[in-house]
Parts: sequence; C-alpha cells; structure tokens
Amino acid sequence: MNARHPREHAEIHSGVSVGHVNLKVSDLDRALTFWRDVLGFRVHQRIPGGAFLAAGNYHHHIALNTWESLGGPRPPVGTTGLYHVAILYPERAALADALRRLRGADIALEGAFDHGVNLSLCLRDPDGNGVELYWDRPEAEWPRTSDGKLMMSMHSMDAEQLLNDA
Repeated sequence: MNARHPREHAEIHSGVSVGHVNLKVSDLDRALTFWRDVLGFRVHQRIPGGAFLAAGNYHHHIALNTWESLGGPRPPVGTTGLYHVAILYPERAALADALRRLRGADIALEGAFDHGVNLSLCLRDPDGNGVELYWDRPEAEWPRTSDGKLMMSMHSMDAEQLLNDA
C-alpha cells in the first residue's frame, strides 16, 4: 500500500454518509432481542447466521452475524476494534423514548453526556459492542469558538432530566 503523506490528504466527498454497520455477535436471537425488541429496529431479512435490521424502510442500518463468532466470548478490554455504533434520533423526545425502553428492559447506561452539539446515552449490547444513542441539537445552537470552529465538550448529563423534559 502506498500511503500518502499526512499533509497531502484528499478529503472525502461531502455527500458521503455511513450506510450501515455489521456486527459480529455470539447469539443471534439474544442480539435480536436487544436490537429489535428493545431499540425497535425492524428485521428486514434473516439469513443463515445473520439478520438485516433498519429504522423504517431502508434496506438495513444494522447487520448482525454469527459467521465467525457463534458462541464466542466478548472481546477483551484493551484490544482494538469498534468503540461504538452511534444511532442518531431525529428528536429529543425519541431519545427519551429510547431511554424508557432501556429502563424497561433493565439495561444499564454506562454514561449520559451533553456534548454541546448533542445529548447522548452510552451503553453496551449483549455482546459488549458499544452503543451510543444520541440526539443532535439544531446546528444553530452548536457551541463555537470566536472564529467559528465547532467546540464539542463532554459533560455528564442527568438522564432523568431527559425523561422529565420529554
């Protein structure tokens, strides 16, 4: 591979977006209970050892598979891999509803944060994959420096307040 010098990087097209994530899981039915029954993604197709799930009618946002991981252990802490999958909710009330679903399923949060640009809830799926559920504030409210650069932060947020405000 012929890597370019870091100062000579080419920017990706501004219209590019992340289409889906494919997660290795150890137990497909257990993973479906979380992604489908708790978070509410719709199963569009099941295949041997896997499933495709989406919000709405998109072909899939989340793919789950056991092809290399059936019955496998969680990855050990301190190793490389996916840090988290981030699920963007269209409105604050929808994020609060997700929190209600998590509470109803006795799924604990690892943290709740106000990043200035968004509010986020952090947790783990049954296979230990990090999951961030978040809602973006309107872009006009995003904090910026005096020269207009985006200024994100990481402050703890009271998840109960999210529920109370919804």
